Amino acid sequence: MSLTVLIPWRPQPSRVAAFDAVVAWYQRNIPGVDIRTIDSPDDVFNLARCRNLGVRMVDDAHEVIVINDADTLPQLEPLLAAITAAKTSGLVHLPYSEYRWLGAAGTAQYSTGTDLRDCSFDLVRGACSGVYVTTPATWWSHGGQDERFRGWGFEDAAWYLAHETLLGAVPQRHEGNVYALHHEPQLREGPQYDANATLMASYRAAVGDPSSMRGFVFPAADVVPALASAAPASVTVPAAAAGPAASSTPLTSLTTPE
Repeated sequence: MSLTVLIPWRPQPSRVAAFDAVVAWYQRNIPGVDIRTIDSPDDVFNLARCRNLGVRMVDDAHEVIVINDADTLPQLEPLLAAITAAKTSGLVHLPYSEYRWLGAAGTAQYSTGTDLRDCSFDLVRGACSGVYVTTPATWWSHGGQDERFRGWGFEDAAWYLAHETLLGAVPQRHEGNVYALHHEPQLREGPQYDANATLMASYRAAVGDPSSMRGFVFPAADVVPALASAAPASVTVPAAAAGPAASSTPLTSLTTPE
């Protein structure tokens, strides 16, 4: 099958092994997959902007794409089910019902050949990031992700609230797991983190009010087209270059331990 996978990516030593594992998983399970890495010019890594820039690179507004974090492995069957459903649903799909953070111990088990289902893990309740399945049209229908979130935290939870309020439904989940691999944790304090938390409070205040949410979200989304020309060229990993082998509204930062 033809599939484009967008991976926001800025190399850091502790993250390379996880990134390689994600690339290898897709090349092993979906032959011919088009894997594109995306970064932005920001000094501080901006995950929301990278996701938006990646979606802007897709010419066909109705092509189903996967936006995959550089440390998260999906399961094949729920991923394929999400890809099929995302063609016509008008919703973003999350190909999991459980988000399993493997941590150092579980990641070490996986790296030595243990099946992902048997690796030790912590369950991250309410997680809503890691792997998104969508079309560009659906992604932009509720504003994409807010690029005012910089550094670590909150962009995924804010996106979830915008999706629910503007599209009238939460992102559609599929029964299955995703597995987050270990790397050095991000800093969760300081002025930027506090600014992210303040911005998240504004999203919570707009929940259930489409007019307020639309007025709040789309001014931020309007800057995305201008950023497309500033986007660095995507990096496609050739298929032959294989690497090593809910319905309730979230009211907290639905993010992973790392």
